[in-house]
Amino acid sequence: MIVPLPRAAALATAAMVPATLAVVNPAWLWVGLAIDVAVLVLAVVDYFRAPRAVGVSREVEPVISAGVPTRVTLRFTEGVQGEFADGVPASAIAEGHRGVIAETVAWKLTPRVRGDLTLGPLHAKLYGPWGLCARQVVVPIVNAVKVYPDLTVLSRDALQLARARDDDAKRVVRRPAEGREFESLREYRPGDDRRTIDWKATARRGKAMVRVTQPEKNQQVLLLIDCGRHMAGETEGPPSRRKLDFAVDAALRVAKVSLDQGDLVGVLAFGAGMKAWLPPTKGAEAMKAICALLYRVEATLEESDYGAAIDLAFSRGRKRSLVVVFTELLDADTSAALVKRTLRLVPRHLPIVACLLDEDLQRVANSVPADVEAAFDRQVAVKLEDEYRLTAARLRDAGARVVRSGAQTFGAATVNAYLEIKARGLL
Repeated sequence: MIVPLPRAAALATAAMVPATLAVVNPAWLWVGLAIDVAVLVLAVVDYFRAPRAVGVSREVEPVISAGVPTRVTLRFTEGVQGEFADGVPASAIAEGHRGVIAETVAWKLTPRVRGDLTLGPLHAKLYGPWGLCARQVVVPIVNAVKVYPDLTVLSRDALQLARARDDDAKRVVRRPAEGREFESLREYRPGDDRRTIDWKATARRGKAMVRVTQPEKNQQVLLLIDCGRHMAGETEGPPSRRKLDFAVDAALRVAKVSLDQGDLVGVLAFGAGMKAWLPPTKGAEAMKAICALLYRVEATLEESDYGAAIDLAFSRGRKRSLVVVFTELLDADTSAALVKRTLRLVPRHLPIVACLLDEDLQRVANSVPADVEAAFDRQVAVKLEDEYRLTAARLRDAGARVVRSGAQTFGAATVNAYLEIKARGLL
């Protein structure tokens, strides 16, 4: 495709001068026409002398994190002049992906959502040697990139646990360990529970010794992620993200902390059927496997089958487990099915139902309506909140735990619920 450049337009504009003088003397009209023809001929020649292709390679990490800026490097054939526009999907934010061709060009890519992301093809305008015309070409270079959830938050969680600072569910906290697994002996200190004194060790050493315990290891944690229609909606933010994305982030945080505690973690993503399943496992590679399993999970507009999901999770074993279900409790009919199946897990297993607090819905429910339309909105919001409270009460009365928190603290609140259960030896 022929693309005229500003230099050719400037030369063509010069023909306007003799065209203006043609009012005085018609002979100047031929001069202007001659200039236009000369510019056209030179532009055509320049177009045919322009490069027909450009060599370019794109360097980008094959696995990147959602919401984290990533560097993309383009390397062009030396000596080629022109402009480029790299291909970026709508699900990502790009800075510097358009510009002037140089030997090496770097631009910044920030993916907004999890999943598979494709970069390319690259569009380029290759200048002719006189700078009058350019040839537009498409370079078919394509890079497939996997976009994982932001894993940097997992490192921050580990640091916060190590520091053990309390901050009322705004971040993950460590609770006093009250586990039943023996860890070590230490000398008695004022304030220690006298029931923890080890009398045999005290007799041997001639001074009071207490048994230090820790939460048990090798316990089983099952993370069930609802990918049905209730998780397809978005929170109004900030930031504005899908409910499923918050659930996946929270599940990864619980998985990381559980694996660090020495437990086995299994993950099941489900809707009307199974979408992804990883049996309980542990070890250094478990977290990588979980991330690879969940990075492309998407919500669909279908009713979730909680019964089938729970049956599959326990199809190969009945070991006592902590079952964390990430879902939504605002729909009374759907919640009834979840409650029915969840209650069957008690008392053999310990279920936690984790759901996002819709802060906008709660704000409407607690607002004073200014007009009739706002009054109807408030009535619907209050009804939904009442249905949630009724469902949560039924779950708690039966022995299940319910975690409900805003988007910013959802992951930390779920991790704290897990840590409390481990510290108290409830699993």
